[in-house]
Amino acid sequence: MTSKTNQTAPADLLAGIAQKHLFIETLEERKSDSLDFHEVSVWSVQAALEAAYDAGIAAAREAK
Repeated sequence: MTSKTNQTAPADLLAGIAQKHLFIETLEERKSDSLDFHEVSVWSVQAALEAAYDAGIAAAREAK
C-alpha cells in the first residue's frame, strides 16, 4: 500500500520548483488564461529543469 505522502511527494516537489524558479503560484488549472498561462525567462526554465533533474537523481540514489 502506498501512503498518501508518497503519492503527493512528486506533485509537491514540482509545485515547489514552479514556485521557486518560475514564480508560478500553483500548478492547478484555474480555467483563466491570465492565471494558467505565464511568461517566464529562458534562464528560469533552465533553472527549473535543472532542479527537477537534480531531484530525479536524488530520488534514484535514495531508491538504491
